[in-house]
Amino acid sequence: MQTGHVTTPFGRRPMSLALVRTQMAVDSSDQNARIEKWKVFRDVCEARERFGLQDRALAVLDALLTFYPHGELNPRQGLVVFPSNAQLSVRAHGITESTLRRQLAALVEAGLISRRDSPNGKRYAHRNRDGDVEQAYGFDLTPLLARAGELAAIAQDVAAERTRFRRAKEALTICRRDVRKLLSAAVEEGASGNWGQVEELYVAILGRLPRHPNLAQIDRALDEMQLLRAEILNILEMQLKPENMHGNANLYERHIQNSNTESINELEPSSREEQGGGLGGKPETKSAPIEREKAKPEPIKAFPLGMVLRACPQIADYGPGGRIENWRDLMKAAVVVRSMLGVSPSAYEKACNAMGPENAAVAVACILERSNFITSAGGYLRDLTRRSERGEFSLGPMLMALLKVNAESARKTA
Repeated sequence: MQTGHVTTPFGRRPMSLALVRTQMAVDSSDQNARIEKWKVFRDVCEARERFGLQDRALAVLDALLTFYPHGELNPRQGLVVFPSNAQLSVRAHGITESTLRRQLAALVEAGLISRRDSPNGKRYAHRNRDGDVEQAYGFDLTPLLARAGELAAIAQDVAAERTRFRRAKEALTICRRDVRKLLSAAVEEGASGNWGQVEELYVAILGRLPRHPNLAQIDRALDEMQLLRAEILNILEMQLKPENMHGNANLYERHIQNSNTESINELEPSSREEQGGGLGGKPETKSAPIEREKAKPEPIKAFPLGMVLRACPQIADYGPGGRIENWRDLMKAAVVVRSMLGVSPSAYEKACNAMGPENAAVAVACILERSNFITSAGGYLRDLTRRSERGEFSLGPMLMALLKVNAESARKTA
C-alpha cells in the first residue's frame, strides 16, 4: 500500500517550505475519504481561473487521471500515477514535451498534484508477486482528494459569480437601452429639460467602462445608469401629469438647473424672493398652501447605499468604528456631521420630515463632500428642504455629479 510522506524533488528543482507545508497537509488528510475522480476534475475546470491554469494544464490533468485505473480516488488503492512524458503527451492531445513540463509544473504549483520522485528521477513502480503496486514514483493525486471539498466550494462560487456577472450585464444593457430611447423620445418630441447635460452624463458612464469590465465595474455603471434613468423618468413624469400639462414649461428646465450640483451658484441658499414666490414670481395667496397640500409631492426615492458611499466617501469616517455597513450607520454618521457642520437640530429634523430620514442623511453626506464650496451648511440644507417640499428637488443629480467628480479624481491619481 502506498504511504504518504514528504519528499524532495529530483535534480535542480528547488525545495521550499511552502512545498513541505503542502505535503504535510496532504499527509494529514482523512485516509478513509474517497471521491469520484471526474467530479473533482469538473470542479477544477470550473475553478481554473482562480488557480491561474490554462486550458492545456487541464488537458494534462485529464491525461493523468486516465492513468488512474479506478473511478474513485481512494488512498487505500494508491494515488500515484507514473506515465512517461511520451504517454502523457499522446493522451494530452499531442502537446510538445516543453509545454507538458510547463503545465505539470503549473499543476504542482497550484497544489493540485505533487511529485513523488525516484532516486534517479524516473517514473516507475515496484510490484509484489500478486502484481499489486507496493511503491510508486511519479505524480501523486492525493491533493485532489484532500482538497475536494475546497475545490467544490470554489467551483460553486465561480459559477455563482459568473451568473451574477451575466445578469448584471443584462440589466445594464436593458437600462442603457431605456436611457437611450427615453432621451431620444424627449428630444424628438420637444420635452423641456437640459437633455444635453443628460446626454453627457450618459456618455461619461459608458466611457468609464473598460473594454473587458469585471463585476464591480459593471455594478458601478449599472447603479449610475439606473440613477440617470430615474432622473429622466422623474422629469418626464412631472411634465406628463394632467395637473402639470398647462403649467409653466420653465419649471422643468429649472428642475434640472436646481438639481445640478456642479454649479457654484447653486451652493448658496435661494433668495427670499425665490423662496416665497410662486411659479410666476408673484407672492403666494392664502389658498396656495391648500393647493400644495392637495398636490403633495411624492417622497424622494431612496438610492442604493453602495452608490451613496461611492459618491460621498468622506461620510464613512464618521460612522461607528470608522465605517458604514448599513443605513442605520449612515444616519448615525449624519447626526455627527450635522453637528460638525453647524446645522441646527431643527433644520435637520425638518429635512427628515420632508425627505425621509435616509435621504436627509444622504443630503448631509453630499453637503460634507462639497463643504469647501458651501458658505452655510444649515442654510443650504434648509433651502433643499423647502425645494423638496415643493417637489422641485431630487438627490439624483447631486449624487451623479459627485460620482463623476470622484471618478475623474481617481483617474488623475491612478
